[in-house]
Amino acid sequence: MIDVIEAARTAGVEWLSLYAFSTENWRRPAGEVDFLMRLVRHAVRKHAPLLHARRIRCRFLGVTDSRVPAPLARDFADLMTLTGANRGMTLTVAFDHGGRGDIVEAARSLIRSGVSADAVDEENFAAHLPFPDTPDVDLVIRTSGEQRISNFMLWQVAYAEWVFPPVLWPDFRATHFVECLRTFQQRDRRFGGVTPNANGETRP
Repeated sequence: MIDVIEAARTAGVEWLSLYAFSTENWRRPAGEVDFLMRLVRHAVRKHAPLLHARRIRCRFLGVTDSRVPAPLARDFADLMTLTGANRGMTLTVAFDHGGRGDIVEAARSLIRSGVSADAVDEENFAAHLPFPDTPDVDLVIRTSGEQRISNFMLWQVAYAEWVFPPVLWPDFRATHFVECLRTFQQRDRRFGGVTPNANGETRP
């Protein structure tokens, strides 16, 4: 994981999000969940000094379920406090995260704020999402060759490009990440529109 983060920082990536644990992952066997919790806590404690030294701001998206072990939640909070003033790359770790849940909570927050139905637009709706300063996602790298969204940041990935490397996430390295970036750079991003050709004419 840390070498991928370093590769992203070196490449000039300003916002990087990692999907560590979804709300659906609680359905896995208890032993597997416990192992993942311990693994993530080990990674956070091990890499916190380096992340801070690299001026990386760390944030955790989710972490609302009471089943998240208290020591792990404290480690998350400590890392966010430690790196909160950093102005290098922003690293968001989605943990106990579900995109649908974020949208539902944003809708509830919007209703509580008293905004009239006619005043609701994409901008003020997005302002009620967690970490509303997070820009839309440009590229999603879905490892293992699986071609599904898995409830990840559903609002933010609306116009994202997708790459599906066959390598498993535990085996995903900086070289794989750089190759995915190259693939992304070759894409013709249209955002639902059309792209003009060399003569200024548009094409579908």
